[in-house]
Amino acid sequence: MSFTRSIRLSALTLLLATTIAVAEETELRIATQVSGTVNWELTTIAQNGLDKANGFTMTIQDVAAGPAAQLAFQAGEADVIVSDWLWVARERAEGQDYVFIPYSRAVGALHVPKDSPINDLAELKGAKIGIAGGPIDKSWLILRAYAQQEKGFDLAAETEQVFGAPPLIFETAIAGDLDGAVNFWHFGAKMEAAGMRPLITVAEAAEALGLDPGTPLLGYVVRGEMLREQPELVAGLAAASRGAKAILATDDAAWQALRPIMNAKTDAQFEALVAGFRAGIPAPGPVDEDAAQRMLRLMADLGGEELLGKVTDLPSGVFLQPES
Repeated sequence: MSFTRSIRLSALTLLLATTIAVAEETELRIATQVSGTVNWELTTIAQNGLDKANGFTMTIQDVAAGPAAQLAFQAGEADVIVSDWLWVARERAEGQDYVFIPYSRAVGALHVPKDSPINDLAELKGAKIGIAGGPIDKSWLILRAYAQQEKGFDLAAETEQVFGAPPLIFETAIAGDLDGAVNFWHFGAKMEAAGMRPLITVAEAAEALGLDPGTPLLGYVVRGEMLREQPELVAGLAAASRGAKAILATDDAAWQALRPIMNAKTDAQFEALVAGFRAGIPAPGPVDEDAAQRMLRLMADLGGEELLGKVTDLPSGVFLQPES
């Protein structure tokens, strides 16, 4: 074989190998709110090539909020969304084959102004509380259950509630127009940076109720069909997520690179957001389904069919487990 022909064959082999590698990369359409905290992890995945290293490429579809992502997913317009596992449990109970991959266990708190005289939940009687997410917001339900169990105090009956979008509750709270506020964790971090203080965290309330605060509430949602037909793709998504978290857990420079998309207006806000994200990273290993069952039953008791439909027990297959 001539030297020239050898070079040509080597080049052809390299080209074929590259073509096969590209062909093996599968597109994953991920519907999420690009201004949300999930985008910090997705950006880290992209910047570090963790998607391609795990056999897929991401296409991010911007949606207005969680319900819009759920609709896109249900319509087959997205392959992956981020939602809470309680929604996945409800959907599985109603016949949908969806699977949850843990993403975050971050939860919020009930915050009060820094100089508020209120130091106990029972002292909120007659107070005006702002709540993001509506009357069946899961954090609000857990806080209500805690107040009833530990204080004999009906938070819903004994306070005035103002429901609104997270940014509105945040702005109203720091303006001093609320006696307390329950908001998503990242807005809670910003409220603390602005001087508000947590009266009680949702994690503390959950633990007092016998729940496991380590149970991850939010996660990536995929179809069971994908898990069965392309298990390596689902495993790749999970691996890319873990890889990004490993970077964000320790690498301060990675956070500096993300700062332009974090909507942190001050150093205090930025530092609080980083700390909050890191605190919400789930522990490795399988989800404790017994703990999830306890949470589901509590949510079913408090939120009723409006929150969970007719499901009262954890359906099998909700969580992606290592053996899946």
